Amino acid sequence: MMIRPKMHALIAAAMLLMTVSCGIKNEYIVLRGYAQGGVYAVKINTKGVSVEPKAIQASVDSILREIDTTLSGYNPKSILSRYNRGEKITVTPMFREIYEISKSYYEETGGALDVAAAPLYDAWGFGFSKDSLPSDAQVKGLMESCGMDMMPDSLGGESIGKLNYNAIAQGYSCDLVAAYLYSIGVKDMLVDIGEIYCDGLNPERKPWTIAVDRPTDGNETPGADVVGTWHSNGGPCGIVTSGNYRKFYVRDGKKYAHTIDPRTGYPVNHNLLSATIVARDATTADAYATYCMVIGLDEAREFIQKRPDIEGYLVYDDNGTMRSWTSEGF
Repeated sequence: MMIRPKMHALIAAAMLLMTVSCGIKNEYIVLRGYAQGGVYAVKINTKGVSVEPKAIQASVDSILREIDTTLSGYNPKSILSRYNRGEKITVTPMFREIYEISKSYYEETGGALDVAAAPLYDAWGFGFSKDSLPSDAQVKGLMESCGMDMMPDSLGGESIGKLNYNAIAQGYSCDLVAAYLYSIGVKDMLVDIGEIYCDGLNPERKPWTIAVDRPTDGNETPGADVVGTWHSNGGPCGIVTSGNYRKFYVRDGKKYAHTIDPRTGYPVNHNLLSATIVARDATTADAYATYCMVIGLDEAREFIQKRPDIEGYLVYDDNGTMRSWTSEGF
């Protein structure tokens, strides 16, 4: 897999403990592999599942390979890379689906989530190119020549513009793997592919617990320093954290974060350090976590409070002191 991670801030805190009975413990397995620039882990309860673990692993790997050959901007042979080079492509169901999902988020967020602003992300060094520092004139020119408002409602085989699905690709990947697991009868699962989807119970027969990393520059190891915890209720949900503390660069003493506001063309400059969103699925959580990082603390808090279908955990800087805000159900 070649889709690079957004340096998520979530880890699965529910582990196999010695207190778990051998019978229950043996029903849970952990599938591991390499995907999207990192290691993935899928923890499932195999009780009542007739498919052998090796076959489950093979199917999960197959799904992730398809995502790579379809959506990765780092795989030069992927459909996305070929599309971005201006080549004529065959639009597969997956490519069409994620485009339509992305277009709906663009409309919902008023342009704050824009997968067709890929040239802007590249110009700032946070797309599929190296670090850069564009001039105001370059930014203005790109703003006038790219964006979802210039894209068709439905994709054809001809290339129009450039796309970057990194804002939702990992969450989308989690959901596709989860859909497969449901199809073979898995009820208790935790899918961690940079972002997280979980349902049911952990090996202790309790709802899954997810830790949120402290958003401090240099905190590169998930779980080494946590700032909060999400306790699920045993139902299905996606949990995603977006932040600017792992992917940034400094030029002439100024920090440039990887979150670009497509509406302005520039990296965001506000005090929101990270946004964790819990939603019905990981694609939604991924999109809304990114959206919160674009709009900043006040608007993000208002957005979460108006949405009964999501929960949020916002970590922000208050004149040098790290503080947090949580929604009522987090």
